[in-house]
Amino acid sequence: MPKVTVRYWAAAKAAAQIAEEPFDAATLAEALDAVRGRHPGELVRVLQRCSFLVDGDPVGTRAHETVRLADGGTVEVLPPFAGG
Repeated sequence: MPKVTVRYWAAAKAAAQIAEEPFDAATLAEALDAVRGRHPGELVRVLQRCSFLVDGDPVGTRAHETVRLADGGTVEVLPPFAGG
C-alpha cells in the first residue's frame, strides 16, 4: 500500500487542525476516506468543496477511485479561494 502525504490548505488546514499528515492509500478515494475517518466533522464538509492535486497534477473531474497514488506521493487539498 503506497504511503502518501496529504497536505491541507486554507479552510481545510483550519478544519483538520494540522498542515499535513501521512496515510496509506492506493487511490485518491481511499486517501479521502481515511481523511474523513480521522477528521469527522467540519473537514468532511470542507472536502465537499475542495479541488485536489496529486503530485502537482490537478485531479479535475476524474473519479477519485481512478486516481492512483504513488508511494511517497502528495495529495494537496485545496478549498475554494476567495478574492481576486
